[in-house]
Amino acid sequence: MKPQPKKESWVVLIKSPKIKFHDIGYIIKDGEDVTLQLYSAGTAVESFEINHFICTRDGCMRKSSFNAEYLNSAYDDDLLKDLLMRRPIFDGKNLQKLQDGFEQKIKSKEYDILYKVTVDTLYFKDKKNHILFKLKRQ
Repeated sequence: MKPQPKKESWVVLIKSPKIKFHDIGYIIKDGEDVTLQLYSAGTAVESFEINHFICTRDGCMRKSSFNAEYLNSAYDDDLLKDLLMRRPIFDGKNLQKLQDGFEQKIKSKEYDILYKVTVDTLYFKDKKNHILFKLKRQ
């Protein structure tokens, strides 16, 4: 019997050149598939469903195309999925274990990332590309 998908409620903050959002979101994990549902004033406003593709209300696209359009083309294809799964990014590059989670600082000519995951929070900031993604458990 297949396990039930796991649904968690979070306060979600996303700031990027293409997306601006700060309200409630639900992360639904079903094996290796994950969905982020965004709500504003109790109404669903967007959904990002990630499996082999990333699907939004506007349709599905390759992960690399999603990154190029919404985030940064230099990011790993699985970046958004890894963030939502709260896993290390960029194959665990510069991973530092913390008492209640982990942290990564990753710099290149394309990005300057600070990524930190604890039991109740997630913080991803790319200073070079002006991208901020935060989760706080409700």
